[in-house]
Amino acid sequence: MAFIRKKRREQQLQLYSKERFSLLLLNLEEYYFEQHTANHIQHKGSQNERKIRGSLKICSKSVIFEPDATSQPIIKIPLRDCIKIGKHGENGANGHFAKAVSGGISLTFSQVYFIKEHNIVAPYKIERGTMEYVFELDVSGKVEGVVETLLQLHRASCLDKLGDQTAMITAILQSRLARTSFDKNRFQSVSEKLHMECKAEMVTPLVTNPGHVCITDTNLYFQPLNGYPKPMVQITLHDVRRIYKRRHGLMPLGLEVFCTEDDLCSDVYLKFYERQDRDDLYFYIATYLEHHVAERTAEGYTLQWQRGLLSNYQYLLHLNTLADRSCNDLSQYPVFPWVVGDYSSSELDLSNPGTFRDLSKPVGALNKERLERLLTRYQEMPEPKFMYGSHYSSPGYVLFYLVRIAPEYMLCLQNGRFDNADRMFNSIAETWKNCLDGATDFKELIPEFYGDDVSFLVNSLKLDLGKRQGGQMVDDVELPPWARSPEDFLQKSRDALESDYVSEHLHEWIDLVFGYKQKGRDAVGAHNVFHPLTYEGGVDLNSIEDPDEKVAMLTQILEFGQTPKQLFVTPHPRRITPKFKSLAQPSSYNASTADTPGEESFEDLTEESRTLAWSNITRLQLHEQHKIHKEAVTGIAVSRSGSSVFTTSQDSTLKMFSKESKMLQRSISFSNMALSSCLLLPGDATVVSSSWDNNVYFYSIAFGRRQDTLMGHDDAVSKICWHDNRLYSASWDSTVKVWSGVPAEMPGSRRHQFDLLAELEHDVSVDTISLSAASTLLASGTREGTVTIWDLTAATVLHQIPCHSGTVCDTAFSPDSRHVLSAGEDGCLNVVDVQTGMLISSMTSEEPQRCFLWDGNSVLSGSQSGELLVWDLLGGKIRERIQGHTGAVTCMWMNDQCSSVITGGEDRQIMFWKLQY
Repeated sequence: MAFIRKKRREQQLQLYSKERFSLLLLNLEEYYFEQHTANHIQHKGSQNERKIRGSLKICSKSVIFEPDATSQPIIKIPLRDCIKIGKHGENGANGHFAKAVSGGISLTFSQVYFIKEHNIVAPYKIERGTMEYVFELDVSGKVEGVVETLLQLHRASCLDKLGDQTAMITAILQSRLARTSFDKNRFQSVSEKLHMECKAEMVTPLVTNPGHVCITDTNLYFQPLNGYPKPMVQITLHDVRRIYKRRHGLMPLGLEVFCTEDDLCSDVYLKFYERQDRDDLYFYIATYLEHHVAERTAEGYTLQWQRGLLSNYQYLLHLNTLADRSCNDLSQYPVFPWVVGDYSSSELDLSNPGTFRDLSKPVGALNKERLERLLTRYQEMPEPKFMYGSHYSSPGYVLFYLVRIAPEYMLCLQNGRFDNADRMFNSIAETWKNCLDGATDFKELIPEFYGDDVSFLVNSLKLDLGKRQGGQMVDDVELPPWARSPEDFLQKSRDALESDYVSEHLHEWIDLVFGYKQKGRDAVGAHNVFHPLTYEGGVDLNSIEDPDEKVAMLTQILEFGQTPKQLFVTPHPRRITPKFKSLAQPSSYNASTADTPGEESFEDLTEESRTLAWSNITRLQLHEQHKIHKEAVTGIAVSRSGSSVFTTSQDSTLKMFSKESKMLQRSISFSNMALSSCLLLPGDATVVSSSWDNNVYFYSIAFGRRQDTLMGHDDAVSKICWHDNRLYSASWDSTVKVWSGVPAEMPGSRRHQFDLLAELEHDVSVDTISLSAASTLLASGTREGTVTIWDLTAATVLHQIPCHSGTVCDTAFSPDSRHVLSAGEDGCLNVVDVQTGMLISSMTSEEPQRCFLWDGNSVLSGSQSGELLVWDLLGGKIRERIQGHTGAVTCMWMNDQCSSVITGGEDRQIMFWKLQY
């Protein structure tokens, strides 16, 4: 998984540098400044004098000596424990020895750590007592400068207040950065053009490394101040696939760059000293990625997940990434749920709901008795209240799970020690039981539990992790009875995550961790309240003036863990079984399999064939075009046989066009006002048209005359729909009205009486409406950009969503009625989940899309410029642009087989399109 791959990448870098040293030997919040080739002189001045060859590392809080011989331990001397620092031979030191060791540095101290003796990862050995070590630099001329640096850092380490220590070390660091700059000789090409250079730190788990960032027209570079682990990190901008702005240390200063689409492990994570530098670099990279969505939205992934294009595992990875979770930041490491609740059975029954954990509750609420105790304490607690004294994700919990693959991280976090053997990650069942019963243990899982790398479960490094009270050594993790091996455990865990039960309930856990139950009243109701400092915005570090208090606060927050950034503020949609499969796959359809390349070959197409048609929608070709109106075309209706095409226009006419003879057969005018839409009633005997004169007109095709007029609105009628002898009319008078009645069979003097069944009131003009497949739901779009979903059985509002910044041009339900798509004057295409009302996908074009057709996955839209655009909603991109009208495309029609399309435009033309296989 992510962390394991990250660890292996770092190991490769260490092979590159041929060092045992790593930044994990430093304390938290410590910097590595410089190194010098040197000898450690033991038993100085005696017959047993011995020189150990190695490298002396100067760090902000310690001096580290790494011997070349791996049999020798790495030496770490904390500067705060130093008693005297100076050039060897000064202040009464042995003069003869001082001459011999002309490049000598003497350190007298009270405590020293010995690390990785024989290159074995183990708890640090500590030696206490007054000692003096002498180090001889190869370049004697550097001794004075090194001693001066050590004395300066020693003064910082000995300051009483932690805030003062941090401030002084930061000042030293910034001074060093200011005296250096990016080495432009390291550009990949002499022709590269520099865009920006600034100071930053490269972030890796538990440590950061300061240096210089440089971006050119082709590459992003980071050059570490200390040249570790290699002189330069370089990323080709052409390879970048995703970039994300990050919170780091609760501050908006981070930027993470990925060269992969799905990997949780980024290629570089940078923390800037100034937010403007971060934002400028983000802008440069995003600008370079012209045809790439630089920062994905949670909603776009939600649509893909709902329709089965993303697995539960992939979806959770994406949500973690969007919520500032990163494998480079252990205080914000990706969080995954416990999904299995049975770790005692010999077989894992994924068909039994009792096998699973209740995903609607946080871990702390799974045990009723423990929850009651916690709630009693919560009620008695003064403000600010919280239910749980520890978090579900923290650096300590992450390394609890990963200690077997990342022991050096645990040693770094815990000052050179492993945890008590009985508190280690010894058993899956024990860990789950402690999460259920423990007074302070509420931890969730990490992605590795659902990955394919078993390293974190097996003590392959043969680490000495201690002996338990029962006498047994800590070794491999004990698996549940239903797992035959570590590989089998991961496979069954992954099967459980992707099971029907979890798919049906995962949205409930997402509500808790990433969604609307994360904060506020809903969090209290869900028993999901953690310490205020764990939430984004829980504390404003800039408002804390006392540097000591600020450092202590930040340390507390980073070690305690952080709640993910909230991604959703409304209930998360459930997962659905996709009605259509992915349309992004290339079609294997061959035109020769059809009888003839005409429309007749599509008459009996199955749903799969419609899917095939939509998958080839980019092959739409113009067949013929006719200019039959004097103003913009506003509506299209086609007879069931396909022979007659009826159109309405702002020129106030209803036209009947023969597709066979390619001749205009009729032209009807009801008033001198524009007509806005039209439809054919079942049986193809009557055409219904809506008008800006506030009326709806019924025209008998057989008798060639108007047979009914419905005067039902106080302003222009903008759109009409019909289903099961009910007429739905939208109007600029801010209403949608539902009418019952059958128009007169024969034209005569007696007018048919239409009964008003419901009046759906809006605040502003309604410009468009659409019906669900069963006509139990209606979606309306208003002039102010609101999309409202109505339950027609009760004439009540289900959801009201402010989708657009201008007029809603068109709306339509997906074929399964799970989603509503809307197009707006603002150029956006937005998808709303019908069940929850959540906006789950949004795509933007450079111009308004006036009308569209869609199958739930792909969209064919008509643009303001006259182009037809094919959108891949699930992939988040425009697949094709098809030249069409010379003015805006204003209306569209598609046959049931999805093989023919007719469009109307402001250029007064109707265009006939066919799919060409």
